[in-house]
Amino acid sequence: MGGVKQEQGDATQSKGPGASDPVHDEPRKRGWPKGKKRKKVLPNGPKAPVTGYVRFLNERREQMRAQYPDLPFPEITKRLGAEWSRLVPTDKQRYLDEAEREKAQYARDLKEYHQSEAYQITSAKIQDKKVKKEDPPSVIINTSSGSAIQRAPDMSSRFDIPIFTEEFLDQNKAREAELRRLRKANVEFEEQNAVLQRHIKDMCSAKDRLEAELGQDELRTQALHKHLLAIKHTLVSSLSSVALPGTGETPSMGSLDSYLSRLSGVLESNPVKHRTLLNQVRDVLSHLDR
Repeated sequence: MGGVKQEQGDATQSKGPGASDPVHDEPRKRGWPKGKKRKKVLPNGPKAPVTGYVRFLNERREQMRAQYPDLPFPEITKRLGAEWSRLVPTDKQRYLDEAEREKAQYARDLKEYHQSEAYQITSAKIQDKKVKKEDPPSVIINTSSGSAIQRAPDMSSRFDIPIFTEEFLDQNKAREAELRRLRKANVEFEEQNAVLQRHIKDMCSAKDRLEAELGQDELRTQALHKHLLAIKHTLVSSLSSVALPGTGETPSMGSLDSYLSRLSGVLESNPVKHRTLLNQVRDVLSHLDR
């Protein structure tokens, strides 16, 4: 041992005061800090939120990369950290508020995930792995041959996991009953949906029938309107020579109704006095019928 120490001392002296240790010249290996536990990622669980500072970095990193494409990643992070320090409190608060909202949403999602079936199964698997790791297989020494024989693990401990507890079985039964109830409700909803579909089909056919009848009525109305206009034109042209007594008014398309009303009143009030007018109207109407 003395010789080894002496050689080490000589090697140290031979380096000299200015020589550097090659071990210290190597770049420092970066990794997870010693003694600090990583946060476990939940399988199929909600994504953990990020802080306001990380949100700011994620938002500005791509912009700075596009602006300085040759800038290394550590320098980008360093500049963004300085920019975060100089950021106005009102602008900085926006990222902090978004982080708080995401954190509250994560807490709600995590609570729902802890009550889900996927989390229960994952917890059971993790517990099973812990039991197997903490209970190594025992070894039996055969005294006759001196060899060691590995004994099979206790079967009772293998099934002593939360998935086979009474609480889990009761929960499983309740879940199956809920599933049966949901299937029954689904069948009832499908039957009701089929009935509603038939009603909708009947209503659509009734709507089509009413629209067809409405179209026919509109055609009849248009035909009658044209016939009425033709009759008005005929009356106006036929009665153009028959003037009202006293006013000398003759009919037009706009005043035909009032003209006929006044003419009827004059003839009914004194047919003897207006016999000539009455004969003239009868002659016009007789020609109109022909």
